[in-house]
Amino acid sequence: MELKRIAVPFDIKEVADSGEFVGYASVFGVKDAYDEIVMPGAFADSIADWKGKSAMPPILWQHRSGEPIGVHTEMREDSVGLYIAGKLVMGVARAQEAHALMKAKAVRGISIGFVTREDSYDRVSGVRSLKRVDLWENSIVTFPANPAAQVTGVKRLQEAASIRDCEAYLRDVAGMSQSEAKTFVSRLADLSQRDVESVAAIQRLQAAMRH
Repeated sequence: MELKRIAVPFDIKEVADSGEFVGYASVFGVKDAYDEIVMPGAFADSIADWKGKSAMPPILWQHRSGEPIGVHTEMREDSVGLYIAGKLVMGVARAQEAHALMKAKAVRGISIGFVTREDSYDRVSGVRSLKRVDLWENSIVTFPANPAAQVTGVKRLQEAASIRDCEAYLRDVAGMSQSEAKTFVSRLADLSQRDVESVAAIQRLQAAMRH
């Protein structure tokens, strides 16, 4: 299971003195910096699951699980994206700080933490479409960019099941062209094969020495 994060500019419609706010945590059909698009309906199952538990995902500060700062009072999909209403817990010092920063528009980012359940990848456009995700948390973040994206990329590479997956990773995350990615993977495969042949040769030599 891989927990991913997408950070977008938080479209805050209103921030009340009480700490209540409304806005969009995710917008459908918009390609992010990592060539991923959240599709309509992506959150539907997760929202239903949360409702079935009579709960809502937490609102965190900077994705820190030990620093919850608020609760959701509403979460639903509409034609635009994932609409949320929330309330900062003003008795928490960090929530008070977040509130002041949000009011001043010094902090304007929100990042969704989720696990992908269904997606598709277009190798022509290089775009990955997220069709179904499990939403774990929403975080108020300083920058509308994802500092953990490189970690996510490394995890994706570790889980690559084929050469094509590796090439897709190098294009998506490392910014290589299609030809550069193919050349890199080909050279890496050659080196790996040489290692395999070297190990096999050593094993044959060891076997011969035992006889």
